Amino acid sequence: MISARTLVHKVLLPSSSNIARTLHVSAVRKYYIEGSHEPFAPIPGRFPQWATTGEQAFSRLTDGAKVFVHGGAATPSLLVTELHKYVMGKGIKNVQLFHIHTEGPFPFNDPECVGHFRTNSLFTGRNCREAIGAGRADFTPIFLSEIPLLFRRKHVELDLAIVSITPPDKHGFCSLGPSVDVTRSAIQNAKFIVGQVNPNMPVTRGDASIHVSNISVLMHGPQPLHELTARKISEAENQIGKYIAEELVPDGATMQMGIGSIPDAVLSQLTNHKHLGVHTEMFSDRLVDLVKLGVITNSMKKMRPGKIVTSFVIGTKKSFDFLDNNPFVDMCDIAWVNSPVIIAQNPRPMAINSCIEVDLTGQVVSDSIGARIYSGVGGQVDFIRGAAISADGEGKPIIALPSTTGKGQSKIVPYLKPGGGIVTTRAHVHYIVTEWGIAYLFGRNLRQRAYSLINISHPDHREALEKAAFERLKVMPSPD
Repeated sequence: MISARTLVHKVLLPSSSNIARTLHVSAVRKYYIEGSHEPFAPIPGRFPQWATTGEQAFSRLTDGAKVFVHGGAATPSLLVTELHKYVMGKGIKNVQLFHIHTEGPFPFNDPECVGHFRTNSLFTGRNCREAIGAGRADFTPIFLSEIPLLFRRKHVELDLAIVSITPPDKHGFCSLGPSVDVTRSAIQNAKFIVGQVNPNMPVTRGDASIHVSNISVLMHGPQPLHELTARKISEAENQIGKYIAEELVPDGATMQMGIGSIPDAVLSQLTNHKHLGVHTEMFSDRLVDLVKLGVITNSMKKMRPGKIVTSFVIGTKKSFDFLDNNPFVDMCDIAWVNSPVIIAQNPRPMAINSCIEVDLTGQVVSDSIGARIYSGVGGQVDFIRGAAISADGEGKPIIALPSTTGKGQSKIVPYLKPGGGIVTTRAHVHYIVTEWGIAYLFGRNLRQRAYSLINISHPDHREALEKAAFERLKVMPSPD
């Protein structure tokens, strides 16, 4: 039998395909750490306790406990309420909560919870922004692909994970539904799991299963899933979508789309494309339309051919219904989905993400507005890098943004706002797209970058940006 170590040495041959295979083996070894608890496996003779109150569900909780909270559409709102009530009622201190993008009420951030709870957003949303800004909650900048390592390598030793699950099937398996993401690594490593059994959850395939014998406590908790409806696409965003779809995305490409109106605008322009594949961290409603039109077939993909690969859903019932028991979609561990070396092995990987601000050298701010934390690092860099190093050399890392804010201020700026977090460095950036065109920055010097970015800025700001570029660079922007 050949060991993984031997296999790595065996494939070290001087060809790009063998290098890709070596990277694949290394990625598997890195992200699926030997000895991790496997929640798929039934535990003979073990059955969960059914609870009807927080008192029963959380009786093991003590001061200083570290708790993971399932996020996104699957945020277990009943368990959130019961956990808050139990800790405050018992006077338990210093409970630390770890999560990504929870939805719905999140009372742990309320001022009266100081000293009892402190939340730590690994990717934040609207229910945590104010508390982070006020210093009552924490934010951790981290690549989405690396969050599972916090739990698997015991940087964070989880005492408890609270998750939403489907009712057990006839074999005793439950599903994590629309949010596998970092949750799989959390349930692999938490000492204690409490599951909110929600019959409204879709049963999803891939890495979504957990056998009920691995769960400590179950609570019956039917609730509608948290939905996020798409914003209306603006005229500028629609034009950006056209540029990307018509000029950058070829037939047979493998698509990754970030969150927001611009990725949605791109998807709306792909209706005449052929043989597209999907390997993306986030699934949204507009992908359903492209599947029904026959645009998405996944027929050209190298990684899980024939399948949409994703990790979590930001959308509505339209997506949840599509995913339910659908063998066309694999919901996978985010460490694997977002591994750049995995992304790079698919044909023509397109990484399409939006941002908040770009400076004239190509530095990209995506997680904050100035010093105010808005979202998180997420998977932008994971996919930007994966597309850039694609095995076939045909990947395209794309950052897109409207040229101005709603108040008419330029989003392409001489200097970033003080405190702005650079998520994608100027070395990572290849394509920047606004409604005024496409700037290709790979291999360009600062003078050339400034020239290209000024040309896709709003015409009202170009003269001022040109003057500011000269002041910063001490030379006029130029194409060559």
